[in-house]
Amino acid sequence: MKLPPPPGQSMPSSDFSTVFSGGALNANASPLSPNMGAFGGLNTSSFNYEELVAATNGFSQANLLGQGGFGYVHKGVLPNGKVVAVKSLKSGSGQGEREFQAEVEIISRVHHRHLVSLVGYCITDGQRMLVYEFVSNNTLEYHLHGNDLPTMEWGSRMRIALGSAKGLAYLHEDCHPRIIHRDIKAANILLDDNFEAMVADFGLAKLTTDNFTHVSTRVMGTFGYLAPEYASSGKLSDKSDVFSFGVMLLELITGKRPVDPTSRLMEDSLVDWARPLLSKALDDGNYDDLADPRLEGNFDRNEMARIAACTSTSIRHSARRRPKMSQVVRALEGSSSLDDLIDGPKAMSQTSRGSSSVTESSMYDTGAYNADMMKFRKMILMDESKEYTSDDQ
Repeated sequence: MKLPPPPGQSMPSSDFSTVFSGGALNANASPLSPNMGAFGGLNTSSFNYEELVAATNGFSQANLLGQGGFGYVHKGVLPNGKVVAVKSLKSGSGQGEREFQAEVEIISRVHHRHLVSLVGYCITDGQRMLVYEFVSNNTLEYHLHGNDLPTMEWGSRMRIALGSAKGLAYLHEDCHPRIIHRDIKAANILLDDNFEAMVADFGLAKLTTDNFTHVSTRVMGTFGYLAPEYASSGKLSDKSDVFSFGVMLLELITGKRPVDPTSRLMEDSLVDWARPLLSKALDDGNYDDLADPRLEGNFDRNEMARIAACTSTSIRHSARRRPKMSQVVRALEGSSSLDDLIDGPKAMSQTSRGSSSVTESSMYDTGAYNADMMKFRKMILMDESKEYTSDDQ
Protein backbone atom coordinates (compact mmCIF):
# COMPACT_ATOMS: atom_id res chain seq x y z
CA MET A 1 0.00 0.00 0.00
CA LYS A 2 1.31 3.41 -0.89
CA LEU A 3 1.58 5.66 2.15
CA PRO A 4 0.31 9.23 2.01
CA PRO A 5 2.95 11.94 1.85
CA PRO A 6 3.87 13.81 5.01
CA PRO A 7 2.05 17.05 5.76
CA GLY A 8 2.67 19.72 3.10
CA GLN A 9 5.80 21.77 3.25
CA SER A 10 4.51 25.17 2.18
CA MET A 11 3.20 27.33 5.01
CA PRO A 12 3.49 30.80 6.51
CA SER A 13 6.31 31.50 8.91
CA SER A 14 3.93 32.53 11.65
CA ASP A 15 4.29 31.52 15.28
CA PHE A 16 3.20 27.90 15.54
CA SER A 17 2.43 27.84 19.21
CA THR A 18 -1.25 28.67 18.93
CA VAL A 19 -2.31 25.16 18.16
CA PHE A 20 -1.43 21.99 19.97
CA SER A 21 -4.31 20.71 21.95
CA GLY A 22 -7.04 22.19 19.98
CA GLY A 23 -4.65 24.58 21.31
CA ALA A 24 -0.92 25.04 21.41
CA LEU A 25 2.55 23.93 20.74
CA ASN A 26 5.43 25.09 18.63
CA ALA A 27 6.27 22.86 15.66
CA ASN A 28 9.97 22.61 16.22
CA ALA A 29 11.19 19.31 14.94
CA SER A 30 14.68 18.31 13.96
CA PRO A 31 17.04 15.48 13.18
CA LEU A 32 18.56 13.24 15.78
CA SER A 33 21.50 10.98 15.24
CA PRO A 34 20.38 7.91 13.28
CA ASN A 35 21.66 5.55 15.96
CA MET A 36 19.93 7.58 18.70
CA GLY A 37 22.74 6.64 21.03
CA ALA A 38 22.39 9.80 23.05
CA PHE A 39 18.70 9.10 23.60
CA GLY A 40 18.88 5.42 24.43
CA GLY A 41 17.92 5.99 28.06
CA LEU A 42 14.92 8.18 27.47
CA ASN A 43 11.52 7.15 28.70
CA THR A 44 9.92 7.64 25.29
CA SER A 45 8.80 5.44 22.42
CA SER A 46 10.15 5.36 18.89
CA PHE A 47 7.41 5.35 16.25
CA ASN A 48 7.78 4.55 12.59
CA TYR A 49 6.17 6.68 9.94
CA GLU A 50 3.51 4.09 9.10
CA GLU A 51 2.30 4.03 12.70
CA LEU A 52 1.79 7.79 12.75
CA VAL A 53 0.09 7.74 9.34
CA ALA A 54 -2.42 5.27 10.77
CA ALA A 55 -2.82 7.21 14.03
CA THR A 56 -3.65 10.48 12.23
CA ASN A 57 -5.80 8.95 9.49
CA GLY A 58 -3.19 9.79 6.89
CA PHE A 59 -2.47 13.25 8.38
CA SER A 60 -5.96 14.19 7.33
CA GLN A 61 -7.22 17.75 7.25
CA ALA A 62 -9.93 16.73 9.71
CA ASN A 63 -7.22 15.89 12.25
CA LEU A 64 -5.19 19.06 11.72
CA LEU A 65 -4.83 21.03 14.94
CA GLY A 66 -2.74 23.81 13.44
CA GLN A 67 0.30 24.85 11.47
CA GLY A 68 3.09 27.38 11.50
CA GLY A 69 6.60 28.17 10.38
CA PHE A 70 8.06 24.81 11.32
CA GLY A 71 5.33 22.40 10.28
CA TYR A 72 2.00 20.89 11.27
CA VAL A 73 0.33 19.36 14.32
CA HIS A 74 -2.24 16.59 13.90
CA LYS A 75 -4.41 14.83 16.41
CA GLY A 76 -3.90 11.08 16.47
CA VAL A 77 -5.01 7.93 18.27
CA LEU A 78 -2.48 5.19 19.00
CA PRO A 79 -3.44 1.49 18.82
CA ASN A 80 -3.77 1.38 22.62
CA GLY A 81 -6.38 4.16 22.44
CA LYS A 82 -4.13 6.94 23.74
CA VAL A 83 -4.90 10.29 22.13
CA VAL A 84 -1.79 12.21 21.07
CA ALA A 85 -0.68 15.29 19.16
CA VAL A 86 1.83 14.57 16.37
CA LYS A 87 4.11 17.45 15.44
CA SER A 88 5.82 17.24 12.04
CA LEU A 89 8.84 19.26 10.98
CA LYS A 90 8.87 21.18 7.75
CA SER A 91 11.89 19.81 5.90
CA GLY A 92 14.81 22.12 5.30
CA SER A 93 14.19 24.35 8.33
CA GLY A 94 17.55 24.66 10.06
CA GLN A 95 16.05 26.45 13.04
CA GLY A 96 13.38 23.80 13.41
CA GLU A 97 15.95 21.03 13.21
CA ARG A 98 17.95 22.46 16.09
CA GLU A 99 14.82 22.87 18.13
CA PHE A 100 13.67 19.31 17.54
CA GLN A 101 16.77 18.00 19.25
CA ALA A 102 16.33 20.53 22.05
CA GLU A 103 12.76 19.45 22.69
CA VAL A 104 13.54 15.73 22.71
CA GLU A 105 16.48 16.18 25.05
CA ILE A 106 14.70 18.55 27.40
CA ILE A 107 11.15 17.24 27.56
CA SER A 108 12.35 13.67 28.06
CA ARG A 109 14.00 14.84 31.26
CA VAL A 110 11.04 16.62 32.82
CA HIS A 111 8.06 15.03 34.51
CA HIS A 112 5.56 17.22 36.31
CA ARG A 113 1.80 17.49 36.62
CA HIS A 114 1.88 20.95 35.04
CA LEU A 115 4.19 20.20 32.11
CA VAL A 116 3.19 18.54 28.83
CA SER A 117 4.70 15.07 28.45
CA LEU A 118 6.57 13.74 25.42
CA VAL A 119 5.23 10.33 24.39
CA GLY A 120 7.73 9.58 21.64
CA TYR A 121 9.40 10.57 18.39
CA CYS A 122 9.73 9.43 14.79
CA ILE A 123 12.85 9.49 12.66
CA THR A 124 12.16 7.81 9.32
CA ASP A 125 14.14 8.82 6.25
CA GLY A 126 13.61 12.57 6.04
CA GLN A 127 10.73 12.67 8.54
CA ARG A 128 11.21 14.16 11.99
CA MET A 129 8.21 14.07 14.30
CA LEU A 130 7.39 14.45 17.97
CA VAL A 131 4.46 12.74 19.67
CA TYR A 132 2.98 14.50 22.71
CA GLU A 133 0.14 13.79 25.07
CA PHE A 134 -3.01 15.47 23.82
CA VAL A 135 -4.42 18.16 26.11
CA SER A 136 -8.11 18.50 25.55
CA ASN A 137 -9.19 22.07 26.26
CA ASN A 138 -7.12 24.28 23.98
CA THR A 139 -4.90 27.10 25.28
CA LEU A 140 -5.09 29.98 27.71
CA GLU A 141 -4.80 32.36 24.77
CA TYR A 142 -7.81 30.77 23.12
CA HIS A 143 -10.00 31.06 26.20
CA LEU A 144 -8.92 34.61 27.05
CA HIS A 145 -8.88 36.13 23.58
CA GLY A 146 -11.00 33.88 21.37
CA ASN A 147 -14.15 35.25 19.79
CA ASP A 148 -17.64 34.45 21.08
CA LEU A 149 -16.43 32.43 24.06
CA PRO A 150 -17.78 32.53 27.63
CA THR A 151 -15.85 34.75 30.02
CA MET A 152 -13.29 32.71 31.92
CA GLU A 153 -14.33 32.75 35.56
CA TRP A 154 -11.98 34.00 38.25
CA GLY A 155 -11.48 30.61 39.91
CA SER A 156 -10.18 29.17 36.64
CA ARG A 157 -7.79 32.09 36.21
CA MET A 158 -6.28 31.56 39.64
CA ARG A 159 -5.99 27.81 39.04
CA ILE A 160 -4.16 28.47 35.77
CA ALA A 161 -1.84 31.02 37.37
CA LEU A 162 -0.86 28.66 40.17
CA GLY A 163 -0.50 25.56 38.01
CA SER A 164 1.67 27.22 35.40
CA ALA A 165 3.75 28.83 38.17
CA LYS A 166 4.38 25.39 39.68
CA GLY A 167 5.43 23.97 36.31
CA LEU A 168 7.84 26.82 35.70
CA ALA A 169 9.23 26.65 39.25
CA TYR A 170 9.97 22.96 38.64
CA LEU A 171 11.94 23.80 35.50
CA HIS A 172 13.92 26.56 37.20
CA GLU A 173 14.64 25.00 40.56
CA ASP A 174 14.06 21.24 40.58
CA CYS A 175 15.48 20.05 37.26
CA HIS A 176 19.13 19.08 36.91
CA PRO A 177 20.40 20.87 34.94
CA ARG A 178 17.91 23.64 35.44
CA ILE A 179 15.87 24.78 32.45
CA ILE A 180 14.96 28.23 31.13
CA HIS A 181 11.82 27.92 29.01
CA ARG A 182 12.40 31.10 26.94
CA ASP A 183 8.89 31.36 25.45
CA ILE A 184 6.37 31.61 28.27
CA LYS A 185 3.10 33.02 26.94
CA ALA A 186 -0.63 32.37 26.98
CA ALA A 187 -0.46 30.33 23.76
CA ASN A 188 1.98 27.90 25.42
CA ILE A 189 -0.26 27.18 28.40
CA LEU A 190 -2.48 24.21 27.57
CA LEU A 191 -5.63 23.51 29.58
CA ASP A 192 -7.42 20.31 30.47
CA ASP A 193 -11.17 20.05 30.92
CA ASN A 194 -10.87 21.26 34.54
CA PHE A 195 -8.82 24.28 33.44
CA GLU A 196 -5.68 22.84 35.00
CA ALA A 197 -2.64 24.38 33.29
CA MET A 198 0.17 22.54 31.54
CA VAL A 199 3.22 24.40 30.25
CA ALA A 200 4.06 23.40 26.67
CA ASP A 201 6.67 23.99 23.99
CA PHE A 202 10.25 23.49 25.06
CA GLY A 203 11.67 24.03 21.58
CA LEU A 204 13.33 27.29 22.59
CA ALA A 205 14.42 26.14 26.05
CA LYS A 206 17.96 26.33 27.35
CA LEU A 207 19.68 24.00 29.80
CA THR A 208 21.75 25.86 32.38
CA THR A 209 24.39 24.95 34.93
CA ASP A 210 23.47 25.00 38.60
CA ASN A 211 25.63 28.07 39.27
CA PHE A 212 24.49 30.10 36.26
CA THR A 213 23.85 33.81 36.31
CA HIS A 214 22.89 34.04 32.66
CA VAL A 215 23.63 32.56 29.27
CA SER A 216 24.12 34.66 26.15
CA THR A 217 22.18 33.52 23.12
CA ARG A 218 20.44 34.85 20.04
CA VAL A 219 17.16 36.44 21.02
CA MET A 220 14.11 34.28 20.43
CA GLY A 221 10.65 34.29 21.90
CA THR A 222 7.44 36.20 21.36
CA PHE A 223 7.13 39.94 21.03
CA GLY A 224 5.23 41.43 23.96
CA TYR A 225 6.51 38.89 26.49
CA LEU A 226 10.27 39.46 26.22
CA ALA A 227 12.18 40.66 29.27
CA PRO A 228 13.98 43.96 28.56
CA GLU A 229 17.48 42.73 29.40
CA TYR A 230 17.04 39.68 27.18
CA ALA A 231 15.61 41.59 24.22
CA SER A 232 18.33 44.25 24.39
CA SER A 233 21.42 42.09 25.00
CA GLY A 234 20.60 38.40 24.57
CA LYS A 235 21.48 37.77 28.22
CA LEU A 236 19.07 35.06 29.29
CA SER A 237 18.35 33.96 32.85
CA ASP A 238 15.53 32.38 34.82
CA LYS A 239 14.39 35.93 35.61
CA SER A 240 13.69 36.40 31.89
CA ASP A 241 11.05 33.67 32.21
CA VAL A 242 9.71 35.38 35.33
CA PHE A 243 9.11 38.58 33.36
CA SER A 244 7.25 36.68 30.62
CA PHE A 245 5.20 34.91 33.28
CA GLY A 246 4.33 38.29 34.76
CA VAL A 247 3.02 39.45 31.39
CA MET A 248 0.88 36.31 31.24
CA LEU A 249 -0.48 37.08 34.72
CA LEU A 250 -1.41 40.53 33.44
CA GLU A 251 -3.45 38.86 30.70
CA LEU A 252 -5.27 36.78 33.31
CA ILE A 253 -6.03 39.87 35.41
CA THR A 254 -6.99 42.29 32.64
CA GLY A 255 -8.17 40.10 29.76
CA LYS A 256 -6.00 42.21 27.44
CA ARG A 257 -3.33 41.09 24.96
CA PRO A 258 0.35 41.90 25.67
CA VAL A 259 0.53 44.30 22.72
CA ASP A 260 -2.21 46.23 20.98
CA PRO A 261 -2.60 44.33 17.68
CA THR A 262 -3.46 47.58 15.89
CA SER A 263 -0.18 49.26 16.89
CA ARG A 264 3.12 48.84 15.04
CA LEU A 265 5.14 50.34 17.91
CA MET A 266 5.67 49.55 21.58
CA GLU A 267 3.74 52.60 22.74
CA ASP A 268 0.69 50.55 23.66
CA SER A 269 2.25 47.66 25.58
CA LEU A 270 0.18 46.03 28.30
CA VAL A 271 3.09 46.26 30.74
CA ASP A 272 3.39 50.05 30.46
CA TRP A 273 -0.36 50.53 30.69
CA ALA A 274 -0.66 48.33 33.76
CA ARG A 275 2.34 49.39 35.86
CA PRO A 276 0.79 52.55 37.37
CA LEU A 277 -2.55 50.82 37.84
CA LEU A 278 -0.87 47.92 39.66
CA SER A 279 0.99 50.29 41.96
CA LYS A 280 -2.16 52.24 42.78
CA ALA A 281 -4.27 49.12 43.31
CA LEU A 282 -1.72 47.55 45.65
CA ASP A 283 -1.72 50.77 47.66
CA ASP A 284 -5.45 51.36 47.96
CA GLY A 285 -6.87 47.85 47.45
CA ASN A 286 -9.16 48.90 44.59
CA TYR A 287 -8.63 46.66 41.56
CA ASP A 288 -11.65 47.72 39.53
CA ASP A 289 -9.63 49.71 36.96
CA LEU A 290 -7.27 46.78 36.47
CA ALA A 291 -9.60 43.79 36.42
CA ASP A 292 -11.05 42.36 33.21
CA PRO A 293 -14.37 44.21 32.81
CA ARG A 294 -15.95 40.99 31.58
CA LEU A 295 -15.65 39.64 35.14
CA GLU A 296 -18.09 42.36 36.24
CA GLY A 297 -16.38 42.52 39.61
CA ASN A 298 -16.76 38.81 40.27
CA PHE A 299 -13.34 38.04 41.72
CA ASP A 300 -11.93 37.29 45.16
CA ARG A 301 -10.26 40.45 46.49
CA ASN A 302 -7.62 38.58 48.50
CA GLU A 303 -6.70 36.41 45.54
CA MET A 304 -6.57 39.47 43.30
CA ALA A 305 -4.18 41.12 45.76
CA ARG A 306 -1.90 38.09 45.63
CA ILE A 307 -1.85 37.77 41.86
CA ALA A 308 -1.41 41.54 41.44
CA ALA A 309 1.59 41.52 43.80
CA CYS A 310 3.12 38.60 41.89
CA THR A 311 2.54 40.42 38.61
CA SER A 312 3.97 43.72 39.81
CA THR A 313 7.19 42.15 41.08
CA SER A 314 7.58 39.79 38.10
CA ILE A 315 7.54 42.61 35.53
CA ARG A 316 10.09 44.79 37.31
CA HIS A 317 12.56 46.39 34.92
CA SER A 318 15.48 45.11 36.99
CA ALA A 319 15.92 41.35 36.62
CA ARG A 320 17.58 40.93 40.01
CA ARG A 321 14.57 42.46 41.76
CA ARG A 322 12.13 39.95 40.30
CA PRO A 323 11.15 37.01 42.54
CA LYS A 324 11.98 33.37 41.99
CA MET A 325 9.12 31.25 40.70
CA SER A 326 8.99 29.32 43.98
CA GLN A 327 8.31 32.65 45.73
CA VAL A 328 5.53 33.34 43.24
CA VAL A 329 4.01 29.92 43.94
CA ARG A 330 4.00 30.53 47.71
CA ALA A 331 2.48 33.98 47.25
CA LEU A 332 -0.28 32.69 44.97
CA GLU A 333 -1.04 29.92 47.46
CA GLY A 334 -1.26 32.45 50.27
CA SER A 335 1.46 30.67 52.25
CA SER A 336 3.83 33.64 52.37
CA SER A 337 3.52 37.34 53.09
CA LEU A 338 3.05 39.64 50.15
CA ASP A 339 5.39 42.08 51.92
CA ASP A 340 8.14 39.47 51.62
CA LEU A 341 7.47 39.17 47.90
CA ILE A 342 7.33 42.92 47.28
CA ASP A 343 10.10 44.11 49.62
CA GLY A 344 12.47 41.14 49.66
CA PRO A 345 14.41 41.59 46.40
CA LYS A 346 14.40 45.38 46.80
CA ALA A 347 15.74 45.26 50.32
CA MET A 348 18.39 42.72 49.34
CA SER A 349 19.68 44.85 46.47
CA GLN A 350 19.88 47.93 48.69
CA THR A 351 21.54 46.34 51.69
CA SER A 352 23.96 44.11 49.86
CA ARG A 353 25.22 46.93 47.64
CA GLY A 354 26.08 50.19 49.32
CA SER A 355 26.85 52.09 46.14
CA SER A 356 23.98 54.24 44.93
CA SER A 357 25.38 53.99 41.41
CA VAL A 358 25.02 50.22 41.50
CA THR A 359 21.47 50.53 42.78
CA GLU A 360 20.65 52.99 40.03
CA SER A 361 22.26 50.79 37.41
CA SER A 362 20.00 47.93 38.47
CA MET A 363 16.97 50.00 37.51
CA TYR A 364 15.68 50.05 33.98
CA ASP A 365 13.30 52.87 33.21
CA THR A 366 10.31 52.76 30.92
CA GLY A 367 11.95 54.92 28.26
CA ALA A 368 14.94 52.59 27.97
CA TYR A 369 12.63 49.59 27.90
CA ASN A 370 10.54 51.06 25.08
CA ALA A 371 13.67 52.02 23.13
CA ASP A 372 15.02 48.48 23.35
CA MET A 373 11.65 46.99 22.43
CA MET A 374 11.42 49.22 19.36
CA LYS A 375 14.97 48.26 18.37
CA PHE A 376 14.06 44.60 18.75
CA ARG A 377 10.88 45.16 16.77
CA LYS A 378 12.89 46.57 13.88
CA MET A 379 15.14 43.52 13.94
CA ILE A 380 12.07 41.31 13.71
CA LEU A 381 10.71 43.19 10.73
CA MET A 382 14.05 43.37 8.91
CA ASP A 383 15.29 39.85 9.54
CA GLU A 384 14.60 37.81 6.45
CA SER A 385 16.06 34.61 7.90
CA LYS A 386 13.34 34.51 10.57
CA GLU A 387 15.83 34.13 13.42
CA TYR A 388 13.36 36.02 15.57
CA THR A 389 9.77 35.19 16.32
CA SER A 390 7.13 37.90 16.18
CA ASP A 391 3.65 37.46 17.55
CA ASP A 392 1.52 40.11 15.85
CA GLN A 393 -1.94 38.70 16.37
